[in-house]
Amino acid sequence: MFVFWGDGSASSRALVDAIRVRSTENFNWTFIFILAVVFYVYWSEINKKNYEAIYAGLALYGVHWLYEIANAVIGHVAGYPLWSVSNASTTFILLIGVCWELSMMFSLAGIISFKMLPHDRSKRYFAKNGKGGVSCKLVGALEMALLFALFESILAGTSNHSFIWVYKWWGVLPVFITTYVPFFLASNYVPDMEPKKRKAFLIGLWGLVALLLVILIPAGVI
Repeated sequence: MFVFWGDGSASSRALVDAIRVRSTENFNWTFIFILAVVFYVYWSEINKKNYEAIYAGLALYGVHWLYEIANAVIGHVAGYPLWSVSNASTTFILLIGVCWELSMMFSLAGIISFKMLPHDRSKRYFAKNGKGGVSCKLVGALEMALLFALFESILAGTSNHSFIWVYKWWGVLPVFITTYVPFFLASNYVPDMEPKKRKAFLIGLWGLVALLLVILIPAGVI
């Protein structure tokens, strides 16, 4: 059930070779339903003027896109990406490592993580006499990162190969440290940044994502 590392097998490489990025062959109406759910969540938060949750969602989702672009570039240069999603597991593959359903989940993951933090986000665990301790935002990020990494290990073991890890050195531990920890650090810390810095971060992040997509997709790199 759990797969903790890639196996480097010829079958794994064959699955990646067969991936059809942005093919509509498996397209169905769940695409629209999932999009509607995401719109509902974001507009509900906007109507409540809960802008901090929106910042959290956009921060994680933007970092997610940078990672997916980098993974696709690695696949183009090295022959195989660090992670992939199979044709059989989705209705639409956006980039070689991310499908529509997964991407929409990540569009909500930052909001979920932020809402799971204590109401007092200055809270510190294990503090003594009000000093020291560990920020609840850091603890929350580590907990969510671990949960997502373990769940990814389940996906890597599914019969339809929802997640494909080709390289033997890539698996749960590097996913946890290098991918999911930064994701949830962004969602938990960006909302509390100074407004000017937060604005600059989000505009710069999404501007870079847009620029890379506009350049690399037509160029056939990703």
